[in-house]
Amino acid sequence: MRRSLALLFGAILAGVLVAPAVAADSAGSEGADGFTIKDPRITESSGLVASRAHPGVYWTHNDSDDGAFLYAVDSKTGETVATVTMTGVGRPRDVEAISMGPNGRLYVGDIGDNLGGTWDNVWIYELPEPKQLKNQTVRATQYDVKYADGARDAEALMVHPKTGRVYIVSKNEDGGGLYEGPAKLTSSGTNTFKRIGAIDLWVTDGAFSPDGKQLAVRGYFGGLAYDWNGGKVKKEGRLSVPLQGQGESMAYTPDGSTLLYGSEGSGSSVEPGNVPGSGGGDGKSPSGEGSSDDGGGGDGMNADIKMGAVALVVALAVIYGLKRLLRRD
Repeated sequence: MRRSLALLFGAILAGVLVAPAVAADSAGSEGADGFTIKDPRITESSGLVASRAHPGVYWTHNDSDDGAFLYAVDSKTGETVATVTMTGVGRPRDVEAISMGPNGRLYVGDIGDNLGGTWDNVWIYELPEPKQLKNQTVRATQYDVKYADGARDAEALMVHPKTGRVYIVSKNEDGGGLYEGPAKLTSSGTNTFKRIGAIDLWVTDGAFSPDGKQLAVRGYFGGLAYDWNGGKVKKEGRLSVPLQGQGESMAYTPDGSTLLYGSEGSGSSVEPGNVPGSGGGDGKSPSGEGSSDDGGGGDGMNADIKMGAVALVVALAVIYGLKRLLRRD
Protein backbone atom coordinates (compact mmCIF):
# COMPACT_ATOMS: atom_id res chain seq x y z
CA MET A 1 0.00 0.00 0.00
CA ARG A 2 2.75 2.46 0.88
CA ARG A 3 4.49 1.75 -2.42
CA SER A 4 1.22 2.30 -4.29
CA LEU A 5 0.71 5.54 -2.37
CA ALA A 6 4.17 6.73 -3.33
CA LEU A 7 3.56 5.95 -6.98
CA LEU A 8 0.18 7.67 -6.93
CA PHE A 9 1.61 10.74 -5.22
CA GLY A 10 4.45 10.89 -7.73
CA ALA A 11 2.01 10.82 -10.62
CA ILE A 12 -0.16 13.55 -9.12
CA LEU A 13 2.82 15.70 -8.22
CA ALA A 14 4.19 15.36 -11.77
CA GLY A 15 0.86 16.64 -13.02
CA VAL A 16 1.07 19.58 -10.61
CA LEU A 17 4.58 20.53 -11.60
CA VAL A 18 4.25 20.10 -15.36
CA ALA A 19 1.65 22.76 -16.03
CA PRO A 20 1.00 23.79 -19.64
CA ALA A 21 2.78 26.86 -20.90
CA VAL A 22 1.10 29.70 -22.76
CA ALA A 23 0.36 28.52 -26.27
CA ALA A 24 2.69 29.79 -28.98
CA ASP A 25 2.17 30.38 -32.69
CA SER A 26 4.00 27.60 -34.49
CA ALA A 27 3.74 29.02 -38.00
CA GLY A 28 7.14 28.99 -39.63
CA SER A 29 8.90 28.03 -36.42
CA GLU A 30 10.41 24.56 -36.13
CA GLY A 31 9.74 22.97 -32.73
CA ALA A 32 7.42 25.76 -31.54
CA ASP A 33 4.76 23.28 -30.38
CA GLY A 34 7.23 21.58 -28.06
CA PHE A 35 8.13 17.90 -27.94
CA THR A 36 9.00 15.02 -25.63
CA ILE A 37 12.55 13.63 -25.47
CA LYS A 38 12.22 9.88 -25.93
CA ASP A 39 15.84 8.70 -25.74
CA PRO A 40 16.21 6.66 -22.49
CA ARG A 41 19.85 7.78 -22.28
CA ILE A 42 18.79 11.40 -21.83
CA THR A 43 17.69 11.55 -18.21
CA GLU A 44 19.20 14.89 -17.19
CA SER A 45 18.70 17.21 -20.16
CA SER A 46 20.37 20.39 -18.92
CA GLY A 47 20.96 22.47 -22.07
CA LEU A 48 19.09 23.08 -25.30
CA VAL A 49 19.80 24.90 -28.56
CA ALA A 50 18.28 24.90 -32.03
CA SER A 51 20.39 23.47 -34.83
CA ARG A 52 21.42 25.88 -37.55
CA ALA A 53 22.23 23.25 -40.19
CA HIS A 54 19.27 20.93 -39.60
CA PRO A 55 15.81 22.56 -39.31
CA GLY A 56 13.64 21.10 -36.57
CA VAL A 57 16.58 19.54 -34.71
CA TYR A 58 17.65 20.58 -31.20
CA TRP A 59 20.91 19.72 -29.46
CA THR A 60 20.93 18.66 -25.82
CA HIS A 61 23.15 16.85 -23.32
CA ASN A 62 23.00 15.29 -19.90
CA ASP A 63 23.99 17.05 -16.71
CA SER A 64 27.08 16.18 -14.61
CA ASP A 65 29.77 13.75 -15.76
CA ASP A 66 27.68 11.61 -18.12
CA GLY A 67 30.43 11.80 -20.72
CA ALA A 68 31.41 13.88 -23.73
CA PHE A 69 28.13 13.26 -25.57
CA LEU A 70 25.75 15.55 -27.43
CA TYR A 71 22.36 14.40 -28.71
CA ALA A 72 20.51 15.72 -31.75
CA VAL A 73 16.75 15.43 -31.14
CA ASP A 74 14.13 15.74 -33.88
CA SER A 75 11.41 18.04 -32.54
CA LYS A 76 8.78 16.37 -34.74
CA THR A 77 9.25 12.93 -33.23
CA GLY A 78 11.25 13.43 -30.04
CA GLU A 79 13.69 10.80 -31.26
CA THR A 80 17.48 11.14 -31.18
CA VAL A 81 18.73 11.26 -34.76
CA ALA A 82 22.46 11.54 -34.00
CA THR A 83 24.86 11.16 -31.10
CA VAL A 84 28.10 13.12 -31.15
CA THR A 85 31.06 12.12 -29.02
CA MET A 86 33.46 14.99 -28.42
CA THR A 87 37.17 14.22 -28.58
CA GLY A 88 40.11 16.46 -27.71
CA VAL A 89 38.66 17.30 -24.28
CA GLY A 90 39.18 15.85 -20.83
CA ARG A 91 36.44 14.00 -18.98
CA PRO A 92 33.51 16.41 -18.53
CA ARG A 93 32.82 17.30 -14.92
CA ASP A 94 29.47 19.13 -14.79
CA VAL A 95 28.09 20.01 -18.24
CA GLU A 96 25.24 22.49 -17.84
CA ALA A 97 24.70 24.48 -21.05
CA ILE A 98 24.97 24.54 -24.82
CA SER A 99 24.79 27.46 -27.28
CA MET A 100 25.30 28.16 -30.98
CA GLY A 101 27.72 30.78 -32.29
CA PRO A 102 27.31 32.92 -35.42
CA ASN A 103 30.02 30.80 -37.01
CA GLY A 104 27.77 27.73 -36.92
CA ARG A 105 29.77 26.17 -34.10
CA LEU A 106 28.46 24.65 -30.89
CA TYR A 107 29.70 25.87 -27.51
CA VAL A 108 29.28 23.49 -24.58
CA GLY A 109 29.55 24.81 -21.04
CA ASP A 110 31.19 22.47 -18.53
CA ILE A 111 30.59 25.25 -16.01
CA GLY A 112 28.66 23.70 -13.13
CA ASP A 113 30.32 23.49 -9.74
CA ASN A 114 28.68 21.00 -7.42
CA LEU A 115 31.05 22.09 -4.67
CA GLY A 116 29.36 25.48 -4.52
CA GLY A 117 31.88 27.52 -6.45
CA THR A 118 35.23 26.20 -5.29
CA TRP A 119 36.84 24.75 -8.40
CA ASP A 120 39.78 26.79 -9.67
CA ASN A 121 38.60 26.61 -13.26
CA VAL A 122 35.78 25.39 -15.48
CA TRP A 123 35.73 24.63 -19.22
CA ILE A 124 34.06 25.51 -22.48
CA TYR A 125 34.18 23.13 -25.45
CA GLU A 126 33.78 24.43 -29.02
CA LEU A 127 33.11 22.24 -32.03
CA PRO A 128 31.62 22.58 -35.52
CA GLU A 129 28.02 21.51 -35.88
CA PRO A 130 28.09 18.28 -37.92
CA LYS A 131 26.89 18.63 -41.51
CA GLN A 132 25.43 15.14 -41.43
CA LEU A 133 23.14 13.75 -38.77
CA LYS A 134 24.75 10.45 -37.86
CA ASN A 135 26.56 8.95 -34.90
CA GLN A 136 30.10 10.28 -35.04
CA THR A 137 33.07 11.65 -33.12
CA VAL A 138 33.95 15.32 -33.53
CA ARG A 139 37.11 17.00 -32.30
CA ALA A 140 36.43 19.94 -29.98
CA THR A 141 38.61 22.76 -28.69
CA GLN A 142 38.79 23.05 -24.91
CA TYR A 143 39.03 26.46 -23.20
CA ASP A 144 40.01 26.99 -19.56
CA VAL A 145 37.80 29.55 -17.84
CA LYS A 146 38.14 31.53 -14.62
CA TYR A 147 36.16 34.41 -13.13
CA ALA A 148 37.82 37.70 -12.27
CA ASP A 149 36.11 37.79 -8.87
CA GLY A 150 36.62 34.17 -7.84
CA ALA A 151 35.05 30.78 -8.42
CA ARG A 152 31.35 30.56 -9.24
CA ASP A 153 28.72 27.91 -9.82
CA ALA A 154 26.93 28.47 -13.15
CA GLU A 155 24.44 26.74 -15.43
CA ALA A 156 23.87 29.33 -18.17
CA LEU A 157 26.23 29.94 -21.10
CA MET A 158 25.21 32.07 -24.08
CA VAL A 159 27.05 33.03 -27.28
CA HIS A 160 25.93 36.32 -28.79
CA PRO A 161 24.58 35.57 -32.29
CA LYS A 162 26.13 38.69 -33.83
CA THR A 163 29.46 39.24 -32.05
CA GLY A 164 30.29 35.63 -31.17
CA ARG A 165 31.27 36.70 -27.65
CA VAL A 166 30.62 34.20 -24.87
CA TYR A 167 28.70 35.09 -21.71
CA ILE A 168 27.97 33.16 -18.50
CA VAL A 169 25.39 33.80 -15.78
CA SER A 170 26.31 32.52 -12.34
CA LYS A 171 23.80 30.61 -10.23
CA ASN A 172 22.88 31.96 -6.80
CA GLU A 173 19.70 31.93 -4.74
CA ASP A 174 19.91 35.71 -4.34
CA GLY A 175 20.41 36.31 -8.07
CA GLY A 176 23.29 35.76 -10.47
CA GLY A 177 25.99 37.79 -12.12
CA LEU A 178 26.36 38.33 -15.86
CA TYR A 179 29.94 37.59 -16.93
CA GLU A 180 31.58 38.53 -20.22
CA GLY A 181 34.38 36.51 -21.77
CA PRO A 182 37.29 37.81 -23.87
CA ALA A 183 36.53 39.04 -27.38
CA LYS A 184 38.10 35.81 -28.60
CA LEU A 185 38.65 32.68 -26.55
CA THR A 186 42.12 31.17 -26.46
CA SER A 187 43.06 27.53 -25.99
CA SER A 188 46.65 28.36 -24.98
CA GLY A 189 45.90 30.16 -21.72
CA THR A 190 43.21 31.05 -19.22
CA ASN A 191 40.11 32.93 -20.34
CA THR A 192 39.02 35.36 -17.63
CA PHE A 193 35.33 36.26 -17.48
CA LYS A 194 34.48 39.62 -15.92
CA ARG A 195 31.23 40.58 -14.24
CA ILE A 196 29.36 43.27 -16.20
CA GLY A 197 25.91 43.19 -14.58
CA ALA A 198 23.43 41.53 -12.26
CA ILE A 199 20.61 39.13 -13.10
CA ASP A 200 17.68 39.10 -10.70
CA LEU A 201 17.01 35.37 -10.74
CA TRP A 202 18.32 32.02 -9.55
CA VAL A 203 19.37 31.07 -13.09
CA THR A 204 19.46 27.53 -14.50
CA ASP A 205 19.83 28.51 -18.18
CA GLY A 206 19.81 31.44 -20.58
CA ALA A 207 19.67 32.23 -24.29
CA PHE A 208 20.02 35.11 -26.72
CA SER A 209 17.28 35.81 -29.25
CA PRO A 210 18.41 35.13 -32.85
CA ASP A 211 18.73 38.87 -33.54
CA GLY A 212 20.85 39.36 -30.42
CA LYS A 213 18.58 42.06 -29.00
CA GLN A 214 17.11 40.07 -26.13
CA LEU A 215 18.55 37.93 -23.35
CA ALA A 216 16.23 35.44 -21.67
CA VAL A 217 17.03 33.60 -18.44
CA ARG A 218 15.10 30.99 -16.54
CA GLY A 219 15.06 29.47 -13.08
CA TYR A 220 13.22 26.49 -11.64
CA PHE A 221 9.89 28.33 -11.38
CA GLY A 222 10.21 31.57 -13.34
CA GLY A 223 12.10 33.58 -15.90
CA LEU A 224 13.02 37.08 -17.03
CA ALA A 225 13.58 38.80 -20.36
CA TYR A 226 16.18 41.55 -20.70
CA ASP A 227 16.83 44.09 -23.42
CA TRP A 228 20.46 43.31 -24.28
CA ASN A 229 21.28 46.99 -24.79
CA GLY A 230 24.89 46.31 -25.79
CA GLY A 231 25.55 44.36 -22.60
CA LYS A 232 24.01 46.97 -20.27
CA VAL A 233 20.96 44.82 -19.72
CA LYS A 234 17.55 46.32 -18.94
CA LYS A 235 14.75 44.20 -17.56
CA GLU A 236 11.77 43.86 -19.93
CA GLY A 237 9.50 41.61 -17.92
CA ARG A 238 8.68 38.13 -16.75
CA LEU A 239 8.55 35.05 -18.94
CA SER A 240 5.73 32.52 -19.21
CA VAL A 241 7.75 29.62 -17.82
CA PRO A 242 5.86 26.34 -17.34
CA LEU A 243 6.07 24.55 -14.01
CA GLN A 244 8.38 21.56 -14.53
CA GLY A 245 9.83 18.91 -12.28
CA GLN A 246 13.31 20.41 -12.54
CA GLY A 247 13.43 23.16 -15.13
CA GLU A 248 16.99 23.25 -16.47
CA SER A 249 17.10 24.39 -20.10
CA MET A 250 15.75 26.94 -22.54
CA ALA A 251 16.18 27.94 -26.20
CA TYR A 252 14.66 30.26 -28.78
CA THR A 253 13.17 28.73 -31.90
CA PRO A 254 15.21 29.71 -34.99
CA ASP A 255 12.82 32.52 -35.95
CA GLY A 256 12.82 33.92 -32.41
CA SER A 257 9.02 33.74 -32.05
CA THR A 258 8.93 31.16 -29.26
CA LEU A 259 10.92 30.18 -26.20
CA LEU A 260 11.25 26.48 -25.40
CA TYR A 261 11.73 25.20 -21.86
CA GLY A 262 13.20 21.80 -20.99
CA SER A 263 13.42 19.76 -17.82
CA GLU A 264 15.49 16.96 -16.39
CA GLY A 265 14.01 13.49 -16.02
CA SER A 266 13.37 10.44 -18.16
CA GLY A 267 10.98 11.18 -21.03
CA SER A 268 11.07 14.89 -20.20
CA SER A 269 9.00 17.37 -22.16
CA VAL A 270 10.08 20.57 -23.88
CA GLU A 271 7.32 23.15 -23.48
CA PRO A 272 6.69 26.36 -25.50
CA GLY A 273 6.19 29.85 -24.12
CA ASN A 274 5.71 33.34 -25.52
CA VAL A 275 8.50 35.82 -26.18
CA PRO A 276 7.98 39.37 -24.84
CA GLY A 277 7.54 41.75 -27.74
CA SER A 278 6.83 39.01 -30.30
CA GLY A 279 3.08 39.62 -30.37
CA GLY A 280 2.22 36.61 -28.21
CA GLY A 281 1.97 38.55 -24.95
CA ASP A 282 4.03 41.42 -23.64
CA GLY A 283 5.63 39.43 -20.82
CA LYS A 284 5.46 42.47 -18.56
CA SER A 285 5.09 42.41 -14.83
CA PRO A 286 1.68 43.52 -13.48
CA SER A 287 2.90 47.09 -13.31
CA GLY A 288 3.71 46.95 -17.02
CA GLU A 289 7.14 48.36 -16.39
CA GLY A 290 10.56 46.79 -16.53
CA SER A 291 13.61 47.89 -14.60
CA SER A 292 17.36 47.86 -15.01
CA ASP A 293 19.38 44.86 -13.91
CA ASP A 294 20.82 46.73 -10.96
CA GLY A 295 17.46 47.92 -9.68
CA GLY A 296 17.39 45.29 -6.96
CA GLY A 297 13.60 45.03 -7.13
CA GLY A 298 13.64 41.27 -6.71
CA ASP A 299 10.61 40.72 -8.98
CA GLY A 300 12.10 37.66 -10.65
CA MET A 301 13.20 36.09 -7.39
CA ASN A 302 9.84 36.78 -5.75
CA ALA A 303 7.99 35.18 -8.66
CA ASP A 304 10.32 32.19 -8.44
CA ILE A 305 9.66 31.76 -4.74
CA LYS A 306 5.89 32.33 -4.96
CA MET A 307 5.42 29.77 -7.74
CA GLY A 308 7.55 27.26 -5.88
CA ALA A 309 5.51 27.84 -2.74
CA VAL A 310 2.26 27.22 -4.63
CA ALA A 311 3.61 23.91 -5.95
CA LEU A 312 4.71 22.91 -2.45
CA VAL A 313 1.32 23.78 -0.91
CA VAL A 314 -0.54 21.77 -3.53
CA ALA A 315 1.79 18.80 -3.02
CA LEU A 316 1.26 18.93 0.76
CA ALA A 317 -2.50 19.12 0.25
CA VAL A 318 -2.36 16.00 -1.92
CA ILE A 319 -0.39 14.12 0.76
CA TYR A 320 -2.86 15.18 3.46
CA GLY A 321 -5.86 14.14 1.39
CA LEU A 322 -4.39 10.73 0.56
CA LYS A 323 -3.59 10.08 4.23
CA ARG A 324 -7.21 10.80 5.19
CA LEU A 325 -8.47 8.42 2.54
CA LEU A 326 -6.16 5.69 3.79
CA ARG A 327 -7.34 6.16 7.36
CA ARG A 328 -10.94 5.64 6.23
CA ASP A 329 -9.93 2.38 4.60
